[in-house]
Amino acid sequence: MKEKVAVVTGASSGIGLSIAEQLSKAGCKVVMADINKEKGIEEANRIGAKFFQVDLSRRSDCRDLIDFAGNSFGSVDILVNNAGIQHVSPVEDFPEDKWDFMISLMLTAPFLLTKYSWNYMKEKKWGRIININSVHGLRASEFKSAYISAKHGLSGLTKTTALEGGKYGITVNSICPAYVRTPLVDNQIDAQAKTHGIPREKVIEEIMLKKAYVKKLIEPSEVGSMVLYLCSDAAQCITGSMITIDCGWTAS
Repeated sequence: MKEKVAVVTGASSGIGLSIAEQLSKAGCKVVMADINKEKGIEEANRIGAKFFQVDLSRRSDCRDLIDFAGNSFGSVDILVNNAGIQHVSPVEDFPEDKWDFMISLMLTAPFLLTKYSWNYMKEKKWGRIININSVHGLRASEFKSAYISAKHGLSGLTKTTALEGGKYGITVNSICPAYVRTPLVDNQIDAQAKTHGIPREKVIEEIMLKKAYVKKLIEPSEVGSMVLYLCSDAAQCITGSMITIDCGWTAS
């Protein structure tokens, strides 16, 4: 892992930050990408990474991010597509512009970043692309039409690019966690409470953990550790996989 160049999106907090921290500790040269410039620079300085401010809903920014990593370090060896948002709303009330933005951010951007990183990895005959997916890339829930559509699309992108990358030593996998203790999930609690008409304190118990058999929120570090494993030589034959960290959700 030492000296590998890793690009992590949505890296200023939550899962992305934990992934960036663990890759940096493992010896990778890390580019942290996020729209939050102030927090991103602060965290990048703390862990010894480079920061690049980016709006991944803009195609030109996706190209600029990979160009920045390539110009800074000469390569892109690891790509972690993590950036995402959530919006909870019945389909008839779902804002059309919000749909467009979420699909651009969580499906089109991973495709573009994969495309732009591909030749770096192909030339080296080694690459790791990890798409931070969700249990909702495998299962559906109400009131999340754009999020679930994007995540199901990400599952398809993972499988297709894994097939194409195998002969070049490029592995592509998805990590599909249930609810992770992040600012994104914390923000969902109020939205879920409003949508379902229940008190905030019941959202975790009655909605977030309802389908889980291990009744706990997942920690960001658990996802980061799985990323680290998938980047290692021990995982060189794992590709095209939807790896669940879901507290038993999909077992039933």
